[in-house]
Amino acid sequence: MIVVNGLRNCDTCRKAMKWLAEEGLEARLRDVRIDGLDAAQLDRWIAAAGWETLLNRRGTTWRKLSEVEKDGVGAPEARALMLEHPALIKRPVFEAGGGIVVGFTDAARETLKNA
Repeated sequence: MIVVNGLRNCDTCRKAMKWLAEEGLEARLRDVRIDGLDAAQLDRWIAAAGWETLLNRRGTTWRKLSEVEKDGVGAPEARALMLEHPALIKRPVFEAGGGIVVGFTDAARETLKNA
């Protein structure tokens, strides 16, 4: 089973769930705001994909942060921000076959088909 970590009201997460169903791939959406995100899970994602890949600097949540919070963000600050504001995580984060895939690109779709 593929676990799709994201937000229930995220358009991209909804598109991903629809695509997975059309491909006949069993998936479950896990809303990181409602279901929570623990530090160990985030640390696994960071180890696999890197904090730069996971941190969504294009969304509303990032824009709402103060300049002090955004200035000079490095690995420890990014980790703390993502734990405090799970919506800062690029979506969706797929957990499949023991690995993770971040985003819903063509390359991500191909990886998921082969997972």
